[in-house]
Amino acid sequence: MAISEFSAAISQIATEKGITVESVIESVKSALATAYKKDRKEAGENVDLENILVDLNPETGEVRILKDGMDVTPAGFGRIAAQTARQVLVQKIRENEKDVITTEFKGKINQIVSGTIFRIDKGIVTLDMGKNRSQGIMPKSEQVPTENYRINQRLKVLVKDIQETSRGTEIIVSRADPEFVVKLFEQEVPEIAAGTVVIEAIAREAGSRTKIAVSSKDEKVDPVGSCVGQKGVRVQSIISELFGEKIDIVPYSDNLEKFIASSLSPAKVTEVELNYKEKRAIVTVPEDQQSLAIGKEGQNARLANKLTKWKIDIKGVSGVFSSEDAEGGVVKQASDEKVVGVWDAEIRKFNELEEKKEKDKKSEKEEILENNENNESESTEEDSENKKEEITSGEKDLPAQDE
Repeated sequence: MAISEFSAAISQIATEKGITVESVIESVKSALATAYKKDRKEAGENVDLENILVDLNPETGEVRILKDGMDVTPAGFGRIAAQTARQVLVQKIRENEKDVITTEFKGKINQIVSGTIFRIDKGIVTLDMGKNRSQGIMPKSEQVPTENYRINQRLKVLVKDIQETSRGTEIIVSRADPEFVVKLFEQEVPEIAAGTVVIEAIAREAGSRTKIAVSSKDEKVDPVGSCVGQKGVRVQSIISELFGEKIDIVPYSDNLEKFIASSLSPAKVTEVELNYKEKRAIVTVPEDQQSLAIGKEGQNARLANKLTKWKIDIKGVSGVFSSEDAEGGVVKQASDEKVVGVWDAEIRKFNELEEKKEKDKKSEKEEILENNENNESESTEEDSENKKEEITSGEKDLPAQDE
């Protein structure tokens, strides 16, 4: 039997909306029952829907309204029914779509999906998630400050939550959440996906820098090397997806001293002293490693603090830097509580000034030595001239000898 236009339309709706044909037919029946009740109400008759049965032929689209087994389809019902049914059907389909979207994406929370940006309004980015016309909403708080978004741009995002709003079901997605980086590593590193390598902790300042601590359940597998990949290919792929965000991968250790020391990578730590009562670590670094340990505007120390959940004080020649003060970017001097900048630029500036002073001192010393040498040279020449004059004058004063 050839498929009727009605049947084809039902199948098309079901396919487009991602819902079953049976669900669509039930929605149509419900819509027709509602239309019949409305029609009878206008005619002054109250109808109980429990006594009404809608007989719908899915092949032909023929409709009959049965009441107590009798056909009570009103004359001209088709036109009224079609108009009312269309409105109710749209609502029913929307509800079914919402249920399908909710069910599908609830299983994808904390997973990465791809979407295409189709609207940017008042800073809120909306993505087309593809199936069932589902839309992902990325609020400002879930966006990376350094990223520039544009229409038709395809992005990977983390499904963070599903919310019911006045506008319908909204899928909240994120690129700023630390879990986004974790899932990128799971996709890129087979050892993490298999559970051999574990991401024990993560600290992220989205768009700027991320630190992750990794461990291995197999002593033959290097956790850091697995994440980096041969010639850095794995981590570089993730950095590319994050548009250049820096990633520090450090080995995790149950030994707190080792873990805190490695958390300050790439700086080399010489000593770690733990204060368990205050959950504070005093870390000693060489003079040439201090700015590296602190990081630009205190970022490296701040991320190490978030990664280890320990307050970190970095001890160096210029004083003690506390990770608690990292937001303010200050170092408290142990001697006179003088506050100085800890930014790399400031440290370089300080070093340059010191070098300039040393050069000036050296130049000044050389100039003094040169002047002394010139003075000594001049004095020697004067003495020599004076001696010549004395000798000459002495010869003149000598009496003439008899032949």
